[in-house]
Amino acid sequence: MIRTDAPARHFVIRSRGEALALRLPIRALALLALLVLALLAVGALSLATGTYGIAPGEVWDTLRGLSLSRAMDNVVWEFRLPRILAAMLAGAMTSLSGAALQNATRNGLADPSLVGVSQGAALAVVVLTVLFPGYSAAWRPAVAFAGAMLVALAVHGLSHTRQGGSAIRFILMGIGLSALISSITSALLTYGQLDRAMAALAWLAGSINATNWGDVHILALWTALLVPALLGISRTMSAQRFGDATAAGLGAPVRRSRTIQLAIAVALAAIATSVVGPLGFVGLIAPHAARRLAPAGMGLNLLLTAALGALLVLIADLVGRATFAPLQLPAGLVTALIGVPIFIVLLIRSRSASAH
Repeated sequence: MIRTDAPARHFVIRSRGEALALRLPIRALALLALLVLALLAVGALSLATGTYGIAPGEVWDTLRGLSLSRAMDNVVWEFRLPRILAAMLAGAMTSLSGAALQNATRNGLADPSLVGVSQGAALAVVVLTVLFPGYSAAWRPAVAFAGAMLVALAVHGLSHTRQGGSAIRFILMGIGLSALISSITSALLTYGQLDRAMAALAWLAGSINATNWGDVHILALWTALLVPALLGISRTMSAQRFGDATAAGLGAPVRRSRTIQLAIAVALAAIATSVVGPLGFVGLIAPHAARRLAPAGMGLNLLLTAALGALLVLIADLVGRATFAPLQLPAGLVTALIGVPIFIVLLIRSRSASAH
């Protein structure tokens, strides 16, 4: 039998005989519950918002299969619902990628879009699109992962010397490679067929507009595979917060854990990018927000990060869709507008900390 205690700041679950105890911070649990409710609320609002307006009651009837309108069924089930789910999944994956990158590199400025991981995945997909027009969409995740991994290894290798690496050098090297990759991508689009180039340009801006149930299935499958793997090494990730020497002293397999974290981070960013395009700064904002709003153990912190990332991208997509309707701003553009000032603040703080 399991009984619970509720101290002032933690919720403690104890097993019979108190052989096992799990202590969870109340603040973090409350925030996670609020984020889930916010996701449901924003998702419901997104279902009802658009060029084809739908009343909340009609949305509810459609979801229960009681709608008498074929057009309304198509709008909700074939367009808006897969778009909402894709935004949530892509946001969660990108934010977790950022959290894993920051922990593995011990660099609070690490983000898939800043260090070139998202751009590497995007370039690989553009090469596939432009040079191999008849390719199967099933190849996109694998090709994106290969491109992202090559860039991640290049940034990590070039930013480290015999004396080690620095946060600023890591970011600058990532930004430099990102610019180079973006130039190559633009050159490829210039020589591609016009229709494919236009579709790729919209996708490169981080657009969730054209997502369908097939995209949702891809994102859901890889989320189900990669997120439990990341949660499975959360204890080692927690130990690494105190430095490699301390983590090794506690018996944590530091090198193996770092390799796994980097591989999972690259895979999460690559899969999300292959479906919805690059989502700038999501992997930077969500992990920092989770740590500031409710400090918690690594496992719970990762869940908070995923929920915040999902909510951020869902709101960005809703804002981009509703602000200038019927025109639509890509979600990646909205997240970039939010993320740039936050990145500048974090960069200034990082430089100040290095100076001291």
